[in-house]
Amino acid sequence: MTNDCRETGTSSSTTSVPSADAYFAGGCFWGLERYFQGVDGVRATQVGYAQSTVPDPSYEQVCSGIGNAAESVQVTYDPSRVTLRTLALLLLDVIDPYSVDRQGNDTGRQYRSGMFFTSPEQQAVYDAALRQLTARDARTPAVAVEKLRNFYDAEQYHQDYLNKNPSGYCHISFAKIANVANRQRYIERVWNLTPEQYAVTQKAATERPFDNAYDQTFEPGIYVDIVSGEPLFLSTDKYDSGCGWPAFSKPIDNSALTNHRDSTIPGRPRIEVRTAGSQIHLGHVFDDGPRDRGGLRYCMNSASLRFIPRDHMQAEGYGSYLALLDK
Repeated sequence: MTNDCRETGTSSSTTSVPSADAYFAGGCFWGLERYFQGVDGVRATQVGYAQSTVPDPSYEQVCSGIGNAAESVQVTYDPSRVTLRTLALLLLDVIDPYSVDRQGNDTGRQYRSGMFFTSPEQQAVYDAALRQLTARDARTPAVAVEKLRNFYDAEQYHQDYLNKNPSGYCHISFAKIANVANRQRYIERVWNLTPEQYAVTQKAATERPFDNAYDQTFEPGIYVDIVSGEPLFLSTDKYDSGCGWPAFSKPIDNSALTNHRDSTIPGRPRIEVRTAGSQIHLGHVFDDGPRDRGGLRYCMNSASLRFIPRDHMQAEGYGSYLALLDK
C-alpha cells in the first residue's frame, strides 16, 4: 500500500477531527514508532518504507539495498495539540543527527535519517530546525530533508512491533521512550539554550570554574531550573566554597532533585545531581560542605540555573518564596 501523504484534515465517523501526517526516518522504525507513540497529540503511527525506487518493497529487499528505501514512520497527529516543529525537534533530539546510514547498532542505507515533506510549509519547518541545530553545533547534520516520493506500509508483523514484543531490540533507550511526553513539554526551551547551556544541561558538561555567571553572586534571590523554571535553591543557602562554581548547602525541596552515581572519572566516584522535572544536569553533591549547615556542598553549574533577584521574584511568579528568604 502506498500513501499520497497529503497534509489535509480527515474526518471521523462522528465528528471532524483535524489531523496531519509527518514522515520521519531515524534508524530502525520499531523504536522510532514506539517513541512517537508516546507524544501527546499523536493519534496514530504506521511503519513503512519511504523513497523506494521499486514499488512496494519487501523487508528483505529493503535490507539488501534493493530500492534504496529508508525505514520510516508515518506520524498522524493533531496540530492543535502538537506542532510539526515539536515533532521535528523530538526526532533530532532522540537520534544522532550526525550519524551517516547508522543509528545505534543498526548500519545500512535503510537506516539513514530523514524528514520527508509533503508541502513547502513542512519543508520550511524542517529546514529551520536543521539551521538551528547547525547554529548550535558546527558539524553538518546527516539528516536529509527531501520531498516524500512514496511511502509503502511495512509488513503487518512490523507494525507496533515493540508493543507486541516489549523485550525486543531498540536503538532508542526505553528510558527516553518512557519520558518522551515529559521531554515534549520542554523541548522548545531546550532547543533555545545557548551552546554552553545545552552542553551542560543535556550532555553533562562542566563549565569553567571561576568564569561563570553565578560563582560570585550573593545578592538575595532565588535560583531556578534554566529549562523548566522550577525553584531549586535560595540565596540564603549559597556560600563561597572556593571551588569556582555556585555552591549551596541544600535545595529548597529535596524532591525537586535526583541523585545518580557518576563514574566518568576513573577512581573518583561522584554523585551527579539532576532535576526531577526537566531532568537536566545541574552538577554534583559532595559531603565536604560547612558542618554547621549540614555538611553538604551542592556544586552547581551556572549554565543550568537562572537567578531571579528578590526584587523581581513577585513579578516573575515566585512571590510565595519571598518569606523563605526572611527565615
